[in-house]
Amino acid sequence: MAAKPLTKTQLVAALAEGAELDKKTAAATLDALTSIVTKEVTDGGAVTLPGIGKIYCRERPERMVRNPATGEQIKKDADKVVKVTIAKALKDSVNG
Repeated sequence: MAAKPLTKTQLVAALAEGAELDKKTAAATLDALTSIVTKEVTDGGAVTLPGIGKIYCRERPERMVRNPATGEQIKKDADKVVKVTIAKALKDSVNG
């Protein structure tokens, strides 16, 4: 079974250690990165994190879906979804 994902506190600690920063600066950096990615993707753009992947927003058209409990067909309005395309380097390192 996979290990538990890193919490924000653990990620900040690892970032601080890896970049030789204090935890306060590392937390501010992580918050700024989150803010930048959120703003860019919300505005319809995309963000590429080198070695990790590309985060972007995609619009889905209006479509018919089925309620699994009743089997009834209902119309779902158009919406937007956030997608992540993983970088080849990360895929290759995971697959050995």
